[in-house]
Amino acid sequence: MQLPAVPGAVGLSLAAFPVSCALNSIAALAHPVAIAVMGVLVLLLLFSMVYLLGEGSRSQDPLFYVFTVFSFTSVIDLIISLEEDGYISGFMEFYMKEGEPYLRTAYGIMICYWDGIVHYLLYLAMIIAITQRKNYRTLGLYWLGSLMMSVVVFLPGNMLGKYSSEIRPSFLLNVPYILIPIWAGMRLFSQPKSLPCCTAEKVVAEQQRSLYQRPLDLGLILFLLVAATFTFFRGLVVLDCPSDSCFNYIYQYEPYLRDPVAYPKVQMLVYMFYVLPFFCLGIYGLLRPGCTWLPDWALVFAGAVAQAQFSHVGSSLHHRTPYPYRTPEEVWWIFLLTNILYALGPHLLAYRCLHSPGFFQPAAPTGQDGIKKHQ
Repeated sequence: MQLPAVPGAVGLSLAAFPVSCALNSIAALAHPVAIAVMGVLVLLLLFSMVYLLGEGSRSQDPLFYVFTVFSFTSVIDLIISLEEDGYISGFMEFYMKEGEPYLRTAYGIMICYWDGIVHYLLYLAMIIAITQRKNYRTLGLYWLGSLMMSVVVFLPGNMLGKYSSEIRPSFLLNVPYILIPIWAGMRLFSQPKSLPCCTAEKVVAEQQRSLYQRPLDLGLILFLLVAATFTFFRGLVVLDCPSDSCFNYIYQYEPYLRDPVAYPKVQMLVYMFYVLPFFCLGIYGLLRPGCTWLPDWALVFAGAVAQAQFSHVGSSLHHRTPYPYRTPEEVWWIFLLTNILYALGPHLLAYRCLHSPGFFQPAAPTGQDGIKKHQ
């Protein structure tokens, strides 16, 4: 018996509503250890069901099972966010009290929205691609960056912020979100690329064009320079730089960076130590032809920055953030415009790399008829 791909995945994920409602009514789950054990059992049961019902041609790709189970947890996260914002009730109250209470913060709610909407749609799209034997490498790399960014900010933020004393055994349920993406990333990077096939002559012609003949690349380089400067500046801000500009910025434009939950501080440090070097490498890749690594990593960082900016901007404006740390209304437009442009830039870079990849392909002899898709 095989599980129809999309109907099966959607049906399994929507089962999160009755499952969470039933668990919420069990009095025994008022203990943190019981919640953690139940969470492990539910995940094991889900993997078993998906494996038994999905045996067949799809079983050749183990990521099918991962995406199907993760689609269930995405709906759980959507339920959490909707319940915490007051749209529904009676589903995950038990888990928020004794499981992961830090999900009640503005940042916790925003990452649940992102996981429940964006990641869920990505899971369904990749499940469709797997069942139709199509390449899903592009979607997978975007998902990988998005998920890893949420993990590297959320988990340290829990341990370093004011909720560090609220960590319960259910915190260990996040371990699969560390290990599985690492394994999935190795599989995704090993898949063949699905880039437009370019002739050798076109690659050579593209790589011989000067920067002034590539206005889009010039614009992207200017953006990356500005974004790198802004990233470094915000890193200095959260490191308590004593300059007047840093002081004015954190109190007048982004007071959320002072929130003791620690998520915004960790986010800016991740930007400074990981995204900033990528911006510099992106400039290098746009100046030097043949950087075959740039299209893949542009996708990864586009997904990472999208998730980070959505969560950061949403948390800065969310009512769960204490009023002194919320973005002042008089600077909303400056704050939103700056952060939206910051998120848009990596996506333009990824689009540039995928839409016209000749500049990033290795140079080939001019007489060659064409260049095969790279493995």
